[in-house]
Amino acid sequence: MVSSVKALLSSVVDYAGLFPPAKLELQPAMANYAQYQTTAYNWMLGRFILPISRLQEFEQLLPDYPAQWLLSIIMTGDVQKAIAILKSLNNPKIAIASLEFPPLPATEIKNILPLIPPDVESFFEIPFNSDLQSYLPLLQHPRAAAKIRTGGVTVDAFPNFAQLYQIIFAFAQAQIPFKATAGLHHPLLSKHPVTSEPNSPIALMQGFLNVAVLAALIYQQKITPQIAVEILQETSPDNFHFTSDRLSWKNYQLNIAEIKSARTQFFRSFGSCSFQEPIDDLKTLKLLP
Repeated sequence: MVSSVKALLSSVVDYAGLFPPAKLELQPAMANYAQYQTTAYNWMLGRFILPISRLQEFEQLLPDYPAQWLLSIIMTGDVQKAIAILKSLNNPKIAIASLEFPPLPATEIKNILPLIPPDVESFFEIPFNSDLQSYLPLLQHPRAAAKIRTGGVTVDAFPNFAQLYQIIFAFAQAQIPFKATAGLHHPLLSKHPVTSEPNSPIALMQGFLNVAVLAALIYQQKITPQIAVEILQETSPDNFHFTSDRLSWKNYQLNIAEIKSARTQFFRSFGSCSFQEPIDDLKTLKLLP
């Protein structure tokens, strides 16, 4: 395994098999996550994304699986009650790593932040059309982070290049970690059906390599907005190079320490309803054995 690939993609895929377009039932999604932990690519696997509304069902199925569960909980309903339920969990197989919130008014986020347990990170979804400046000070809270939606099951759910690089630049400038969700199944910018249904519409989907490399270069203050657009528009794997001590896109380089820093401090992960699809594509690009 090339060290720079591993540094860039360690724990990068939060498995969201319960969500569209896969939309699996809980049991097969859990079986997948448990099986992925046994593969040679388990180092890429991050959290299992679980709605709080299905936590009880999850606990009932848990004895069937020997795996350890790193959970990211999708929060809905009464936040105070939900956090009390999470605090009462007492199972050595479960670790609550993060909470994920839907788009909320800034005032509501301000009220939620004091309720968050000190060892849990919270991702607040920030729509691209929101008043970003009203959210940035709140997201600088030690337990807060941002979440951006990079796709969905409709063509208009995919952000354009300007929306994406502008929000990532804003997060970097404010030192706010972020994760992405939806639409990043493939390494490089490319066109794909948005669902598995016949006659599905086709969307231009951002690549997770494009986004991960872009985020690292922005975080390390190595590129301008004009270059950011070029990276997001990159479709050729020949312009990305990974070696034992660095990665590069064209003439822009990051060493291993810079990559790890950007992943730890800035770009946390992306949610995907498929874990296998990103792996298969990386194998095709010869970035994975």
